[in-house]
Amino acid sequence: MTLKTRITELLGIEHPVMLAGLGGVGLSKLAAAVSEAGGLGTIALVGLSPEVIHREIAAARRLTAKPLAVNLLVPFIRPGIIEAVLGEPIDAVSLFWGDSNEHTARIKRAGMKVIWQCGSVGEAVAACRAGADAIVVQGIDAGGHVRGKATSLALIPAVRDALGAEMPILAAGGFADGRGLAAALALGADGVALGTRFVASTEAAAHPLYQQRLLAAQAEDTVLTTLYDVGWPNAGHRVIRTRVVDEWESAGHPEPGKRPGEGEPIGVLRQGGLELALAKYSVVTPSENVAGDIDELPHYAGMSVNLIHEVLPAGEIVRRIIGEAQEVIARRLASVVV
Repeated sequence: MTLKTRITELLGIEHPVMLAGLGGVGLSKLAAAVSEAGGLGTIALVGLSPEVIHREIAAARRLTAKPLAVNLLVPFIRPGIIEAVLGEPIDAVSLFWGDSNEHTARIKRAGMKVIWQCGSVGEAVAACRAGADAIVVQGIDAGGHVRGKATSLALIPAVRDALGAEMPILAAGGFADGRGLAAALALGADGVALGTRFVASTEAAAHPLYQQRLLAAQAEDTVLTTLYDVGWPNAGHRVIRTRVVDEWESAGHPEPGKRPGEGEPIGVLRQGGLELALAKYSVVTPSENVAGDIDELPHYAGMSVNLIHEVLPAGEIVRRIIGEAQEVIARRLASVVV
C-alpha cells in the first residue's frame, strides 16, 4: 500500500512527508536525505548570502536528483535573495511570516511551486487567493517560530473546510511519527511537514547538546514565548525550558532591555566564511557552527518532542513514519469499521 495524496501528486514525491524549514540546522545534507527517501527535502536559507545559497543548493543536488525545496522567512528576504533562488534547480519554495502577495507570483513565473506556511484560517485563505500551490497549516503545538493561536487538531479541519477539497494541505505542529501522519490525513491534510523530528537526525547540522536536550524533553517541558528576540523581535516561538527561561521567569518576566544578563556575549556563529558574535537572547539556533555556551541559545522544539527517543538517519525516519502510518490505516483503523 502506498500513500497517494494531493501533495505527492503536486510535488512528484513518493511519500507525503516534508522537511520543515529549520534555520541553521536544515541544510543541504538533511534536505537531500529526506528527498532521497521519497519525501520533500527543504533547505533553510534564512541568514544565508546569495553565494552560500548557491553552494547549499549545489551540494544538495550532488546528493539527490529528486524534488527539492527551499525555505525563506519573509522578514529576512534581502535584496538579491529571491534572484539567487529563481535560477536554481529546485522544485518548490516555502515561505513563512509575511504577506503572501509579496513573492508568490514571481516565484510561480519561474516555474516553481509555492508553499505558504500559515497559522490561521484567514492567512491560509489569503495565501490561496494569492496563488499558493499548497498550504502548510501550523498549529500552536509546533516548535520554532509559531504564528498561529490554535492547536493543530482544531486548525487543520478548519482550514480544510475554508479552502475546499482540492487545495493541497500539509499539517505541522505536534506530528513526529506514523500515527501523527495518519491523524493528519484523517483531519483533512494531505501530508505532514516535520521539524522537531528531523532536528534529531544524523544529517541535521544541530549541535549535539541540542539533540540531547530533544531526546530528554517531554511536551510539558516546552514553552511558547517571545524571549529569544535578538535578531527577530516580537515573534513567538516554542522552545525547551532551560535555565535562561527559568531565570527570566524568576525575575518577573522583565521586558527587553531589563532582562538578566542582557547583552552579554554567549558565543560565536561561524558560517559561510563569516563570524558573528552572539549576545544573550539571540534567535540563532544551536547548530554545529556555533561555539560557546549552547544552553544560552533557544532550543526550539515542538510538543511532539516526547515522541522522539533517538537520533536516526533522515531516510530511516521517513521509512518508519510511512510504515507506521500504513499499518495504522490498513489495520487499526480498518478494524473499527464494521
